[in-house]
Amino acid sequence: MALTNAQYDEIMRGYDKRQLQNKYIHDKRIEEAYRKAPRLKEIDSEIASASVRQAYRLMDGDENALAALRLAIEDYKEERAALLSTLGYPLDYFEPIYTCPDCHDTGYIDGQKCHCFKQAIINTVYSQSNIRDILSRENFSTLSFDYYSDEQKNPATGLSALATAKLAVTNCHDFIDNFENKPKNIFFYGNTGVGKTFLSNCIAKELLDAGYSVIYFTAFQLFDILSKGVFEKDADAIAAHQNIFDCDLLIIDDLGTELSNSFTTSQLFLCVNERILRRKSTIISTNLNLEQIAELYSERTLSRISSNYSFIKLFGDDIRIKKRLSK
Repeated sequence: MALTNAQYDEIMRGYDKRQLQNKYIHDKRIEEAYRKAPRLKEIDSEIASASVRQAYRLMDGDENALAALRLAIEDYKEERAALLSTLGYPLDYFEPIYTCPDCHDTGYIDGQKCHCFKQAIINTVYSQSNIRDILSRENFSTLSFDYYSDEQKNPATGLSALATAKLAVTNCHDFIDNFENKPKNIFFYGNTGVGKTFLSNCIAKELLDAGYSVIYFTAFQLFDILSKGVFEKDADAIAAHQNIFDCDLLIIDDLGTELSNSFTTSQLFLCVNERILRRKSTIISTNLNLEQIAELYSERTLSRISSNYSFIKLFGDDIRIKKRLSK
């Protein structure tokens, strides 16, 4: 999607800030290590001096200069590694710090936009800049099974709410582990507050951290953008369609909370179908049951989803209410 100059500048300022922050952390690391073991500073100084000496020898025609330099640096590195280990630091403690190790926080790789830059565009254009904050609170490390009952049973499966939730998490990990080679789709459904959005966010965080592009929309937001592209001929909204169809993972949350009509019915089918054809993964969450999906969005849409999505039904008490009552 095209960026305005202001949006592009905003993203690049973010990279500049990231580089400065990481350099500050790196400098403080080195400063602390030098203070604890002054020999480390001497080693780095000797490596620099040896490099200069060998460079002069190389320019003077000494063909053995480069090999000698490598041997000398290896000796210094071994001594430095031993000192760092003694101090309890990892061996890469002096290496530069990058938020994105692929582009080294420049946003580009060989002149092409890095995956982190593409996600930055998504965050900027779709007002998802707070997605990282949300995912820092809702992820697998903060997931708790304490809110699921081992007593409530699903008559259809015989599984308890707790067992169902654990199985759902296992399926989510399988979805993530096979994301690159075997694109899948997930359809989360069940009552309000049983963890559908939370699990979607868990998956989103893992894939974002792995460098994939993720777009999160409530159903209302998705259809609003699609309608602007169709009815208002909004240039940004029209361009947004390409990202909606092409991003690695599209999350449509709370399907059924939007105002349903013939437009939303046709657009949901288009979105679902187009992403299936492009082999792009989609996660849909809804409070609706399957009969209601067919009634609101057509049997054709339900059939397309049924044939290409893994259905994960969660049930139990409203976790949001339980959390509020426990405070």
